[in-house]
Amino acid sequence: MIKLDIGTKIRAIRNRKKITIAQMCDGTGLSKGFISNVENNNTSPSINTLSTIAEFLGVPLPYLLLEKKQHMRVVRKDERTNSSFHNLKIEHLASKGGLRTMIVEFPPGASIGEPNSHEGEECHLVLEGKILAEQGEDSFIVEEGDSFSWNASVPHFVKNIGDGKAVVFISIYSDTELKDVL
Repeated sequence: MIKLDIGTKIRAIRNRKKITIAQMCDGTGLSKGFISNVENNNTSPSINTLSTIAEFLGVPLPYLLLEKKQHMRVVRKDERTNSSFHNLKIEHLASKGGLRTMIVEFPPGASIGEPNSHEGEECHLVLEGKILAEQGEDSFIVEEGDSFSWNASVPHFVKNIGDGKAVVFISIYSDTELKDVL
């Protein structure tokens, strides 16, 4: 059984917003004893009651129902992992569910290899350099500040065609687990 620890979350939000229990009672119409029992996880409020509390605290109701592992995750710069793929240097920034973000460095002339495809969607932002982006019959030269996106199930290809390194921020989303994709 999943323990949501809703009361602790409500107390933390109330304290962060510097709201007293008395103010919360006035704003929600709930008794001091009931709010105390909720915050101490001694009672499980109904969805209607949680909705009233969430509205008073100014947070979306679904936030109160998230498990801890579903909360925001921070990856510090020195905690990031690095890997390589076809002579590319990859710095993995963050991932959440089916979303992965990374910074990929392409040495001059480097590419992702042969055109490939996989489930999902990709968005790219060129941070530095000049690259060739191809998908199906489409071919574009993109440079610093340019961005592009595509359905990744169509074969695609990226190559550094500039004289120096190219650096690209890439975000990949897929409902299925991605293996061997950067």
